[in-house]
Amino acid sequence: MKIRHLALLFVSFVSVPAQAEFSFDVESGSVWTGKADVRIPNEGGTFFSLSDDLKADDPRAFFRGRLTWHINPKHDLSLLYAPLEMDFAGQFDRPVFFNGSDFAADTPTTGLFRFDSYRLTYRYNFIRDEKITFGMGLTAKIRDAEVSLTQNGRTVTDDNTGLVPLINYQFAWRFAPHFSLYSEGDALGASQGYAVDVTAALQWHATENLAFRVGYRILDGGADSDSVYTFNQFHYATVGVTYRF
Repeated sequence: MKIRHLALLFVSFVSVPAQAEFSFDVESGSVWTGKADVRIPNEGGTFFSLSDDLKADDPRAFFRGRLTWHINPKHDLSLLYAPLEMDFAGQFDRPVFFNGSDFAADTPTTGLFRFDSYRLTYRYNFIRDEKITFGMGLTAKIRDAEVSLTQNGRTVTDDNTGLVPLINYQFAWRFAPHFSLYSEGDALGASQGYAVDVTAALQWHATENLAFRVGYRILDGGADSDSVYTFNQFHYATVGVTYRF
């Protein structure tokens, strides 16, 4: 009997209700580097900044895409794809030991920082009415990251792929019939590091199903573990569009 009741509860939750809707969101614009600090390995490696010791090739264009299933007014489930790749070039003013290899000073060097993010988010909307939407939830993020240096045709790479849990929130205030203030993000901190990805934007609601926005996003975080030290910050000038269907 208990199993039957649990099964009925599960089916009633995941079944698509009559009012279920989807939305597709695309965001683009320019991204530039705030900081990109690296020391690999953390013990014995040389601390360097990709953005200070070398020169960043920014600002550059970026793209993000999100699909959201609005199960009902209280429950949202979304998938996000957010790639990021930044290039750097210049010369170190000192020898650098990175991931088991030596890089000479005063020698042309290029660097790469890649941080591709895939996220599954569940969010519960505590408030959802004509003017205010506020929800919080959990995000499971798959982080596919890479730092590399190239000098004299030799490339050394440190890559890392892992699952990171984050806290998600979303807030929107419809202060006028066709305009709203919007903020959404994922963040979490721990003793070994932190992760922040937050945006704030002004939205224009062209129709009830189509909205355009302009805003600012910050991506900040890193890790200080036994093996690596990496802390990075990137700033975004964003434009976006959301279509609900």
